[in-house]
Amino acid sequence: MTPGNGNSVLVRVEGLRKRYGNVEALRGISFAIEKGEVFGLLGPNGAGKTTTIEILEGLRQADEGSVSVCGYDPARESAALKQQIGAQLQATVLPDKIRVEEALSLFASFYNRRISTRELLEQFGLGERQHAFFETLSGGEKQRLALALALVNDPELILLDEPTVGLDAQLRREIHSLIAKLRGQGRTVLLTTHYIEEAERLCDRVAIIDHGRLVALGTPRDLIRGSGQGTRLEVRTARPVPPEQIAQLDAVLDCRETDGAYFLHAHPPAQAIAALVKFLGRENNALLDLHIAQPSLEDVFIEMTGRKLKENDEF
Repeated sequence: MTPGNGNSVLVRVEGLRKRYGNVEALRGISFAIEKGEVFGLLGPNGAGKTTTIEILEGLRQADEGSVSVCGYDPARESAALKQQIGAQLQATVLPDKIRVEEALSLFASFYNRRISTRELLEQFGLGERQHAFFETLSGGEKQRLALALALVNDPELILLDEPTVGLDAQLRREIHSLIAKLRGQGRTVLLTTHYIEEAERLCDRVAIIDHGRLVALGTPRDLIRGSGQGTRLEVRTARPVPPEQIAQLDAVLDCRETDGAYFLHAHPPAQAIAALVKFLGRENNALLDLHIAQPSLEDVFIEMTGRKLKENDEF
């Protein structure tokens, strides 16, 4: 899906910059989001994802650049914009003694347009917990409630900032399922995440951000296909081999060793495997194990930035 210049573009960001003192959190990023797509901002904590989403919500002002969200300038028309968007922040804090149904009704009262509480309770699997106090909800139930609150006004755009951070694998899959349902309904979603598999599974297009710069933009498939990393191979041999020797073999692009296993990128893979087997034979060594996998968005990120996704403080 490639954004055009017509009415299908819901969000347009051009040359966005933001500084905090001497720290430049955003360094001229530009992107557009089409109606009906799930768009991901992928990058490590500290890349500038939260700063971006807060500017789009009208919570912060950019230092430079232009932003249009649902036809509004968030910096000048935040009140009107808030009627058109729904947002889930990294942490949802409500009074301990507010009930689920009360929270939904309260949030709905803030908007001109709204979805019925009953419909939201059913959609997010909270019907049996509608009278429960917020403090008694599990982590997964709190996240489901946060998503429901983001939809009370039937928004044109839903902004989800790290919606699964801190959740275990089972709860993360549960939230993934709910976001997939929103996608199936044709909702427009902006999702920030530092989880590679989350971006690959949920997003129609992904913008990879690192140190406030946009380093790649496209569908997960196109980004992976355009990667120069080639096919990934994981190899184990009978005896240790210096990784630099494997890296010099025909069709091998690079090689690193971790805990006795060799991880390399190859193109074409069949040629690299043949060269590896021939090399091991000359060295009276043997190939014990071989796994083949296509590149991932992790490989794309490493190629673009020279490092893996890692945890830092978030701007």
